[in-house]
Amino acid sequence: MTTYTYKAFKEKRDKIFLASLLIAVVLYCAFAITYFAAVSGEIRESVVRLHILADSNSDIDQEIKLKVRDALLEKNTELLSDKVTPENAEEYFKKSKIELEKCANEVLKENGFDYNAKITLGKEYYTTRVYEDLTFPAGVYTSVKVVLGSGEGKNWWCVMFPPLCVPAATGDITTDSSVALEEYLDEDGKKIVSSKGKFKVGFKVVELYERLFKFN
Repeated sequence: MTTYTYKAFKEKRDKIFLASLLIAVVLYCAFAITYFAAVSGEIRESVVRLHILADSNSDIDQEIKLKVRDALLEKNTELLSDKVTPENAEEYFKKSKIELEKCANEVLKENGFDYNAKITLGKEYYTTRVYEDLTFPAGVYTSVKVVLGSGEGKNWWCVMFPPLCVPAATGDITTDSSVALEEYLDEDGKKIVSSKGKFKVGFKVVELYERLFKFN
């Protein structure tokens, strides 16, 4: 084999190797993203969110938002218990809506506010959300939405199911809080939610995908 022929062979071999390596990397990334998206979907299907929106961003409206939050979380209703799942949330919501709206409006009235609270249950889009050691992927979740007045102010949210709202309200979300997820998420789901930023790229990709193709 001449030097020229060997060089041409070596260049061709290197190109094939690089092409094969590139294909392998692309396939691996595609598989990893597909896997991450599938597990993120399972997480969303296993979670119910609570979302409270203040009337405005003024200090007084933000303060009353937290007072309403505390009153709702203290209210002993089945909707805010660990019985609620995405499957039965509507059933419990119908039982508790009037009582919860009454509770929220009493807090507003007692503190001199002239606007009311409106509580609805539906599907709501969230970006990737982090509190303390837990991260929840972007997408559409079953959500109990509490709108105070115009609802144009900054919001407060938590995970109603699995029951993490009280720890979130008290600032007591820690690594121990992941224990509350064990009964409701599989190992892959728990790994992602408790990843502590390990899957930043995955969360960003899922958020981009949800925004472009699913959320409208």
